[in-house]
Amino acid sequence: MYDTLIIGAGMSALAAGIRLAHYGQKVCLLEKHWTIGGLNSFYRLRGRDYDVGLHALTNITPKGAKKGPLARLLRQLRFSWDDFAISPQIGSQVVFPERRLSFDNNPELLVAEVAREFPAQVDGFRKLVASIVDYDDLTDEHQQISARAHVATFLTEPLLVEMLFCPLMFYGSAREHDMDWGQFCIMFRSIFMEGLGRPHAGVRLILKNLVKRFRSLGGELKLRAGVSRIKVENGRAIGVVLEDGTELEARRILSSAGWCETMRLCDDGQPAAASRAPGRLSFCETVSTLDVDPKQLDYDRTITFFNDSPEFHWTAPTVPCDLRSGVICSPNNFAYDEALGEGVMRITVLANHDYWRGLDEQQYELEKLRWYDRIIDSAVRFVPDYRGRVIETDMFTPTTIVRFTGHDNGAVYGAPTKQLDGRTHLENLFICGTDQGFVGIIGAITSGISMANMHCLRE
Repeated sequence: MYDTLIIGAGMSALAAGIRLAHYGQKVCLLEKHWTIGGLNSFYRLRGRDYDVGLHALTNITPKGAKKGPLARLLRQLRFSWDDFAISPQIGSQVVFPERRLSFDNNPELLVAEVAREFPAQVDGFRKLVASIVDYDDLTDEHQQISARAHVATFLTEPLLVEMLFCPLMFYGSAREHDMDWGQFCIMFRSIFMEGLGRPHAGVRLILKNLVKRFRSLGGELKLRAGVSRIKVENGRAIGVVLEDGTELEARRILSSAGWCETMRLCDDGQPAAASRAPGRLSFCETVSTLDVDPKQLDYDRTITFFNDSPEFHWTAPTVPCDLRSGVICSPNNFAYDEALGEGVMRITVLANHDYWRGLDEQQYELEKLRWYDRIIDSAVRFVPDYRGRVIETDMFTPTTIVRFTGHDNGAVYGAPTKQLDGRTHLENLFICGTDQGFVGIIGAITSGISMANMHCLRE
């Protein structure tokens, strides 16, 4: 009998497991794949290491900071800043036709950029920032407020509004066309007020430290241990049945599989999965290895968020990939103490899950080649053309995301409606991770900690 079974071994699950094991709970993580991390994982292909999912960590406050999500999670998990060796970004940008806003980990730079590009809006922008400083994390009340409508009370220039929403949506909106006000505040603080960073070793270092700490505390991790169903009796989850038929009992279950996905596992016949729609927003991403550092091509930006018209469209595309906007990330362009090695450029765009899922194996490989070229063609409108320096490529699609996360539709940020308190219709089954309400690596770790604290340590 376990105190807590945790479904999944992504960032939120690992963080929850560490938190519970710290307090002597008997905890087991159940991961259906052969590796950990979920979307934020890594793999090796043709002799090279690749990160999946990680562009940058958000919420990167300076070493020694006492406030903010990063400082809190380090305290809660009992890590030091140096355990993750995070280097800050060099500097990023949002690029629209004839307009450009630069930002880095000093929030005053963005204020200055708004004053330069939109001088009549700077006073309203400062008031917007002040209102975000005072927000009260995610609440059900804030989930009902349209961010677009609320931001319009501060800013009257539509183009500035679109430029601000572009990076926030790409890095954290499961909702199409708009964001709720609470999520807008969280992402604005994460990206524009606290900033971006990356460990030199990438996501491997984070996962390695999390797993090492979890196991050192006596936690169990079972790989290739997919859950086929959650056993329910008298309104309580009593355990799980694994895909190989193994049955495990627990006092409670914490699931990072997603809301709809978790509800389908319950064997009580409740139609809970229909209570909210799954997300529809998924990505294709190209990864290009170069024979030079991008800075040698006169490109030193960490991340470029681009959009090719005055209006930013955030919706599931009807075409295989939406080339109107995207994210260009160079992992080389962080302020490391030593160079990263080979150059890397990553391009991320919205993609149509149903299209990619419907291809047979041969068509799938051919379409990856075709759309790799189209995605790069779209990106080099906004950055130096690096195509002549590419020595290796890879690409993932919505079907890759489904394989690593199990999320319906390959939805990177899960369902549009979040369950902020993590509760389900069963008194001892809770969710953490994307569908609880926090996204990104720091958000996922924070979610795991908060749900463990709220539901598994208060008895």
